[in-house]
Amino acid sequence: MKITVVGAGNVGATCADVLAYREVANEIVLLDIKEGIAEGKALDIWQKAPIDLYDSRTVGSTNDYSKTANSDVVVITSGLPRKPGMTRDDLIATNAGIVKAVTEQVIANSPNAIIIVVSNPLDVMTYVAHTVSKFPRLRVMGMAGILDTARYRAFLAEALNVSPKDIQALLMGGHGDTMVPLPRYTTVGGIPVTELIAKDKLDAIVQRTINGGGELVKLMGTSAWYAPGSAAAQMVEAIVKDQKRVVPVCVGLDGEYGIKDCYLGVPVILGKNGIEKIIEVDLNAEEKALMEVSRGKVREVMDVYDNMPK
Repeated sequence: MKITVVGAGNVGATCADVLAYREVANEIVLLDIKEGIAEGKALDIWQKAPIDLYDSRTVGSTNDYSKTANSDVVVITSGLPRKPGMTRDDLIATNAGIVKAVTEQVIANSPNAIIIVVSNPLDVMTYVAHTVSKFPRLRVMGMAGILDTARYRAFLAEALNVSPKDIQALLMGGHGDTMVPLPRYTTVGGIPVTELIAKDKLDAIVQRTINGGGELVKLMGTSAWYAPGSAAAQMVEAIVKDQKRVVPVCVGLDGEYGIKDCYLGVPVILGKNGIEKIIEVDLNAEEKALMEVSRGKVREVMDVYDNMPK
Protein backbone atom coordinates (compact mmCIF):
# COMPACT_ATOMS: atom_id res chain seq x y z
CA MET A 1 0.00 0.00 0.00
CA LYS A 2 1.36 3.41 -1.03
CA ILE A 3 0.29 6.89 0.02
CA THR A 4 1.48 10.21 -1.41
CA VAL A 5 1.21 13.56 0.36
CA VAL A 6 1.79 16.51 -1.97
CA GLY A 7 3.02 19.54 -0.07
CA ALA A 8 5.60 19.13 2.69
CA GLY A 9 4.55 22.16 4.70
CA ASN A 10 3.25 21.90 8.24
CA VAL A 11 -0.04 20.20 7.31
CA GLY A 12 1.46 17.77 4.80
CA ALA A 13 4.36 16.81 7.03
CA THR A 14 2.03 16.27 9.99
CA CYS A 15 -0.22 14.08 7.84
CA ALA A 16 2.76 11.98 6.70
CA ASP A 17 4.02 11.68 10.27
CA VAL A 18 0.65 10.48 11.60
CA LEU A 19 0.31 7.98 8.73
CA ALA A 20 3.77 6.59 9.43
CA TYR A 21 3.22 6.39 13.18
CA ARG A 22 -0.05 4.50 12.64
CA GLU A 23 1.58 2.24 10.04
CA VAL A 24 -1.23 2.95 7.59
CA ALA A 25 0.87 2.10 4.52
CA ASN A 26 4.13 0.39 3.60
CA GLU A 27 5.40 3.48 1.82
CA ILE A 28 4.56 7.15 2.30
CA VAL A 29 5.89 9.60 -0.27
CA LEU A 30 6.19 13.27 0.69
CA LEU A 31 6.58 15.64 -2.27
CA ASP A 32 7.24 19.38 -2.48
CA ILE A 33 8.53 21.91 -5.02
CA LYS A 34 11.10 23.36 -2.58
CA GLU A 35 14.45 21.66 -2.95
CA GLY A 36 15.28 19.27 -0.11
CA ILE A 37 12.30 20.08 2.12
CA ALA A 38 10.34 16.87 1.45
CA GLU A 39 13.50 14.75 1.54
CA GLY A 40 14.54 16.25 4.86
CA LYS A 41 11.16 15.90 6.56
CA ALA A 42 10.69 12.35 5.24
CA LEU A 43 14.14 11.42 6.54
CA ASP A 44 13.37 12.97 9.93
CA ILE A 45 10.14 10.95 10.18
CA TRP A 46 11.97 7.76 9.19
CA GLN A 47 14.69 8.37 11.79
CA LYS A 48 12.15 8.31 14.61
CA ALA A 49 10.76 4.94 13.49
CA PRO A 50 13.11 3.07 15.87
CA ILE A 51 11.92 5.32 18.71
CA ASP A 52 8.17 5.14 18.04
CA LEU A 53 8.39 1.56 16.71
CA TYR A 54 6.83 1.64 13.27
CA ASP A 55 7.83 0.16 9.90
CA SER A 56 6.23 2.55 7.41
CA ARG A 57 8.95 3.88 5.10
CA THR A 58 8.84 7.61 4.36
CA VAL A 59 10.43 8.90 1.15
CA GLY A 60 10.87 12.50 0.05
CA SER A 61 10.91 13.97 -3.44
CA THR A 62 11.46 17.42 -4.92
CA ASN A 63 8.82 17.63 -7.65
CA ASP A 64 9.59 14.16 -9.04
CA TYR A 65 6.15 12.63 -9.44
CA SER A 66 7.59 9.38 -10.79
CA LYS A 67 8.30 8.47 -7.17
CA THR A 68 4.57 8.74 -6.44
CA ALA A 69 3.60 6.27 -9.19
CA ASN A 70 0.80 3.83 -8.39
CA SER A 71 -0.21 5.50 -5.14
CA ASP A 72 -3.45 4.20 -3.67
CA VAL A 73 -4.37 7.51 -2.01
CA VAL A 74 -3.01 11.00 -2.72
CA VAL A 75 -3.44 13.89 -0.27
CA ILE A 76 -3.07 17.37 -1.80
CA THR A 77 -2.07 20.05 0.70
CA SER A 78 -0.30 22.35 -1.79
CA GLY A 79 -1.18 26.01 -1.93
CA LEU A 80 -0.35 29.43 -0.57
CA PRO A 81 -1.91 31.13 2.45
CA ARG A 82 -3.67 34.42 1.87
CA LYS A 83 -1.19 37.28 2.17
CA PRO A 84 -1.75 40.96 3.03
CA GLY A 85 -3.21 42.78 0.04
CA MET A 86 -4.28 39.56 -1.64
CA THR A 87 -7.96 39.40 -2.57
CA ARG A 88 -10.07 36.28 -2.33
CA ASP A 89 -10.02 36.09 -6.13
CA ASP A 90 -6.21 36.27 -6.12
CA LEU A 91 -6.05 33.40 -3.65
CA ILE A 92 -8.48 31.29 -5.69
CA ALA A 93 -6.57 31.93 -8.92
CA THR A 94 -3.19 31.13 -7.37
CA ASN A 95 -4.21 27.98 -5.53
CA ALA A 96 -6.45 26.72 -8.32
CA GLY A 97 -3.44 26.86 -10.64
CA ILE A 98 -1.37 24.90 -8.12
CA VAL A 99 -4.07 22.28 -7.45
CA LYS A 100 -4.73 21.90 -11.19
CA ALA A 101 -1.05 21.27 -11.94
CA VAL A 102 -0.71 18.83 -9.04
CA THR A 103 -3.86 16.94 -10.02
CA GLU A 104 -2.63 16.55 -13.60
CA GLN A 105 0.58 14.96 -12.32
CA VAL A 106 -1.32 12.77 -9.88
CA ILE A 107 -3.64 11.27 -12.47
CA ALA A 108 -0.76 10.73 -14.91
CA ASN A 109 1.19 8.71 -12.35
CA SER A 110 -1.60 7.18 -10.25
CA PRO A 111 -4.71 6.81 -12.44
CA ASN A 112 -6.46 4.60 -9.89
CA ALA A 113 -5.81 6.77 -6.84
CA ILE A 114 -8.34 8.26 -4.47
CA ILE A 115 -7.72 12.00 -4.01
CA ILE A 116 -8.13 13.94 -0.75
CA VAL A 117 -7.88 17.73 -1.01
CA VAL A 118 -6.78 19.88 1.93
CA SER A 119 -5.80 23.05 0.03
CA ASN A 120 -7.84 26.23 0.57
CA PRO A 121 -10.38 27.51 -0.27
CA LEU A 122 -11.26 23.88 0.44
CA ASP A 123 -14.61 23.47 -1.26
CA VAL A 124 -13.60 25.07 -4.56
CA MET A 125 -10.21 23.33 -4.59
CA THR A 126 -12.04 20.00 -4.29
CA TYR A 127 -14.11 21.14 -7.27
CA VAL A 128 -10.91 21.92 -9.21
CA ALA A 129 -9.34 18.52 -8.46
CA HIS A 130 -12.54 16.71 -9.44
CA THR A 131 -13.04 18.52 -12.72
CA VAL A 132 -9.38 18.24 -13.72
CA SER A 133 -9.06 14.56 -12.80
CA LYS A 134 -12.40 13.55 -14.34
CA PHE A 135 -12.44 10.80 -11.69
CA PRO A 136 -15.81 9.60 -10.37
CA ARG A 137 -16.98 12.09 -7.75
CA LEU A 138 -16.77 9.47 -4.98
CA ARG A 139 -12.98 9.20 -5.50
CA VAL A 140 -12.28 12.92 -5.01
CA MET A 141 -13.10 14.53 -1.68
CA GLY A 142 -12.11 17.43 0.55
CA MET A 143 -11.01 17.35 4.17
CA ALA A 144 -12.86 19.90 6.30
CA GLY A 145 -15.74 18.25 8.14
CA ILE A 146 -13.50 16.04 10.28
CA LEU A 147 -11.42 19.05 11.32
CA ASP A 148 -14.42 21.26 12.06
CA THR A 149 -16.15 18.47 13.96
CA ALA A 150 -12.99 17.80 15.96
CA ARG A 151 -12.80 21.43 17.04
CA TYR A 152 -16.45 21.38 18.03
CA ARG A 153 -15.99 18.17 20.05
CA ALA A 154 -12.83 19.48 21.72
CA PHE A 155 -14.58 22.67 22.83
CA LEU A 156 -17.54 20.66 24.14
CA ALA A 157 -15.27 18.28 26.04
CA GLU A 158 -13.59 21.25 27.69
CA ALA A 159 -16.89 22.90 28.62
CA LEU A 160 -18.44 19.69 29.97
CA ASN A 161 -15.21 18.38 31.54
CA VAL A 162 -15.60 15.02 29.80
CA SER A 163 -13.47 12.91 27.50
CA PRO A 164 -13.58 13.97 23.82
CA LYS A 165 -13.70 10.24 23.04
CA ASP A 166 -17.31 10.13 24.22
CA ILE A 167 -18.55 13.00 22.04
CA GLN A 168 -20.08 12.33 18.64
CA ALA A 169 -21.09 15.23 16.45
CA LEU A 170 -21.94 16.26 12.90
CA LEU A 171 -21.25 19.42 10.93
CA MET A 172 -22.18 20.02 7.32
CA GLY A 173 -21.94 22.68 4.62
CA GLY A 174 -18.98 24.75 3.49
CA HIS A 175 -15.65 25.06 5.28
CA GLY A 176 -15.62 28.45 6.95
CA ASP A 177 -18.14 30.85 8.39
CA THR A 178 -21.09 29.18 6.64
CA MET A 179 -20.50 25.71 8.08
CA VAL A 180 -23.65 24.15 9.52
CA PRO A 181 -23.19 22.67 13.02
CA LEU A 182 -26.01 20.32 14.01
CA PRO A 183 -26.41 20.24 17.82
CA ARG A 184 -29.46 18.02 17.28
CA TYR A 185 -27.08 15.31 16.11
CA THR A 186 -24.53 15.85 18.90
CA THR A 187 -24.31 13.30 21.74
CA VAL A 188 -22.12 12.74 24.78
CA GLY A 189 -21.94 9.06 25.65
CA GLY A 190 -25.23 8.66 23.81
CA ILE A 191 -26.89 11.55 25.71
CA PRO A 192 -28.14 14.48 23.60
CA VAL A 193 -25.83 17.41 24.24
CA THR A 194 -28.83 19.71 24.73
CA GLU A 195 -29.56 17.89 27.99
CA LEU A 196 -26.09 18.64 29.35
CA ILE A 197 -25.40 22.27 28.47
CA ALA A 198 -27.39 25.49 28.35
CA LYS A 199 -28.37 26.81 24.94
CA ASP A 200 -26.40 30.05 25.25
CA LYS A 201 -23.22 28.14 26.11
CA LEU A 202 -23.80 25.69 23.26
CA ASP A 203 -24.38 28.58 20.86
CA ALA A 204 -21.10 30.14 21.99
CA ILE A 205 -19.25 26.87 21.33
CA VAL A 206 -20.83 26.63 17.88
CA GLN A 207 -19.66 30.17 17.11
CA ARG A 208 -16.17 29.42 18.38
CA THR A 209 -16.09 26.37 16.10
CA ILE A 210 -17.09 28.47 13.11
CA ASN A 211 -14.22 30.85 13.91
CA GLY A 212 -11.86 28.02 14.88
CA GLY A 213 -9.32 28.56 12.13
CA GLY A 214 -9.26 32.31 12.64
CA GLU A 215 -8.66 31.90 16.37
CA LEU A 216 -5.48 29.94 15.68
CA VAL A 217 -4.24 32.38 13.04
CA LYS A 218 -4.71 35.22 15.54
CA LEU A 219 -2.73 33.33 18.18
CA MET A 220 0.10 32.02 16.00
CA GLY A 221 0.15 34.29 12.97
CA THR A 222 -0.32 31.26 10.75
CA SER A 223 -2.91 28.57 10.13
CA ALA A 224 -3.22 25.30 12.04
CA TRP A 225 -1.44 22.09 11.13
CA TYR A 226 -1.63 19.40 13.83
CA ALA A 227 -5.41 18.95 13.69
CA PRO A 228 -5.75 19.39 9.89
CA GLY A 229 -2.88 16.97 9.23
CA SER A 230 -4.35 14.42 11.62
CA ALA A 231 -7.82 14.83 10.09
CA ALA A 232 -6.48 14.10 6.60
CA ALA A 233 -4.59 11.08 7.96
CA GLN A 234 -7.80 9.74 9.53
CA MET A 235 -9.48 9.86 6.13
CA VAL A 236 -6.57 8.02 4.51
CA GLU A 237 -6.63 5.35 7.21
CA ALA A 238 -10.38 4.82 6.83
CA ILE A 239 -9.89 4.25 3.10
CA VAL A 240 -6.76 2.10 3.22
CA LYS A 241 -8.08 -0.13 6.00
CA ASP A 242 -11.63 -0.19 4.59
CA GLN A 243 -12.94 0.89 7.99
CA LYS A 244 -16.35 2.11 6.80
CA ARG A 245 -15.99 5.19 9.01
CA VAL A 246 -18.94 7.60 9.10
CA VAL A 247 -17.44 11.09 8.77
CA PRO A 248 -18.30 14.41 7.11
CA VAL A 249 -16.28 15.19 3.97
CA CYS A 250 -16.59 17.65 1.09
CA VAL A 251 -17.97 16.05 -2.08
CA GLY A 252 -19.73 17.18 -5.22
CA LEU A 253 -23.45 16.76 -4.61
CA ASP A 254 -25.70 15.42 -7.34
CA GLY A 255 -29.19 15.75 -5.92
CA GLU A 256 -28.47 14.80 -2.32
CA TYR A 257 -30.14 17.23 0.07
CA GLY A 258 -31.82 18.72 -3.00
CA ILE A 259 -28.48 20.21 -4.12
CA LYS A 260 -26.72 19.73 -7.45
CA ASP A 261 -23.42 21.00 -8.83
CA CYS A 262 -22.03 22.24 -5.52
CA TYR A 263 -19.25 20.93 -3.28
CA LEU A 264 -20.27 20.76 0.38
CA GLY A 265 -19.50 18.79 3.51
CA VAL A 266 -21.94 15.96 4.20
CA PRO A 267 -21.74 12.70 6.19
CA VAL A 268 -20.42 9.73 4.22
CA ILE A 269 -19.14 6.21 4.71
CA LEU A 270 -15.41 5.99 3.89
CA GLY A 271 -13.94 2.69 2.76
CA LYS A 272 -11.64 1.08 0.21
CA ASN A 273 -13.47 2.62 -2.76
CA GLY A 274 -13.36 6.13 -1.30
CA ILE A 275 -16.83 7.42 -0.52
CA GLU A 276 -18.87 4.22 -0.28
CA LYS A 277 -22.13 6.05 0.41
CA ILE A 278 -23.40 9.59 0.93
CA ILE A 279 -25.69 9.64 3.97
CA GLU A 280 -28.73 11.91 3.87
CA VAL A 281 -29.86 12.83 7.38
CA ASP A 282 -33.18 14.52 8.03
CA LEU A 283 -32.83 18.28 8.37
CA ASN A 284 -35.43 20.55 9.90
CA ALA A 285 -36.46 23.85 8.29
CA GLU A 286 -33.83 25.90 10.12
CA GLU A 287 -31.03 23.47 9.21
CA LYS A 288 -32.15 23.39 5.57
CA ALA A 289 -32.08 27.18 5.48
CA LEU A 290 -28.51 27.21 6.84
CA MET A 291 -27.47 24.63 4.24
CA GLU A 292 -28.94 26.82 1.51
CA VAL A 293 -26.96 29.82 2.76
CA SER A 294 -23.82 27.69 2.77
CA ARG A 295 -24.57 26.37 -0.71
CA GLY A 296 -25.00 29.90 -2.01
CA LYS A 297 -21.68 31.10 -0.58
CA VAL A 298 -19.74 28.09 -1.89
CA ARG A 299 -21.38 28.40 -5.30
CA GLU A 300 -20.27 32.05 -5.42
CA VAL A 301 -16.65 30.98 -4.96
CA MET A 302 -17.05 28.20 -7.54
CA ASP A 303 -18.42 30.80 -9.98
CA VAL A 304 -15.32 32.95 -9.42
CA TYR A 305 -13.19 30.01 -10.50
CA ASP A 306 -15.46 29.16 -13.44
CA ASN A 307 -15.21 32.73 -14.76
CA MET A 308 -11.43 32.88 -14.59
CA PRO A 309 -9.42 32.59 -17.81
CA LYS A 310 -8.15 29.02 -18.09
